[in-house]
Amino acid sequence: MTEPLIEFRQVFKSFGSNAVLKGVDLKIYRGQVTTIIGKSGIGKSVLLKHIIGLLEPDAGTIFFYGHPLDAMTRAQRRDLKMKFSYMFQGTALFDSMTVYENIALPLAEKRGFPKPEIKKRVAEKLEQLELAGMEDKYPSQLSGGMKKRVAMARALITEPEIVLFDEPTTGLDPIRKNAAHNMIADYQRRFGFTGVLVSHDIPDVFRISQRVAMLDDGKIIFEGSPEQLQNSSNEIIRAFIQGHDLSNLE
Repeated sequence: MTEPLIEFRQVFKSFGSNAVLKGVDLKIYRGQVTTIIGKSGIGKSVLLKHIIGLLEPDAGTIFFYGHPLDAMTRAQRRDLKMKFSYMFQGTALFDSMTVYENIALPLAEKRGFPKPEIKKRVAEKLEQLELAGMEDKYPSQLSGGMKKRVAMARALITEPEIVLFDEPTTGLDPIRKNAAHNMIADYQRRFGFTGVLVSHDIPDVFRISQRVAMLDDGKIIFEGSPEQLQNSSNEIIRAFIQGHDLSNLE
């Protein structure tokens, strides 16, 4: 396989006496959807925040394009951040802003982006994500599925190389969860971004993932295809994907 786009090597992170990441090794490849699974509260979102730079490791190294993050200059880090976008739990849309304003926000925050270019890009995303005609509505006027599409449009407006999804289907019923997964898969194919998901939707999320990584007790205990995961003989992995209690295996 080619060189990973993002790589964790022996990454450690603690909050006070609580050790969350205990030597994480992980590889994420360009143009694929990689899903990170594991028990609630195990540190999946902490891992995701290290990718985007919201947190820094206590020890270990994170590589982007083969270059260590801690050796990059401030300008290189700034350029790297421009390649990322983040889709939060619950969409995180601003209720006081219209659909247009929510989608335009990442561009409006960047100095020097002319208003005609912002208008053009937002119009393109509204069309591409089947939101045309919704630009003057407010989030409170939208269904859960429409809100997800607006959040996706906002995440894609900067044309990112990498999109991070933190529990993107939280609070959705099974039908809307399926629609949200289909949306992610469809737009990943169309726009070609590298996707990294944190999800509890087992086994549904396997359908849209090329790779799966399982985090347990601060380490990645599995990394591979969904098929390899489902065929694993590891007791912890089998118990997790079958929805059994893991406490007696630890």
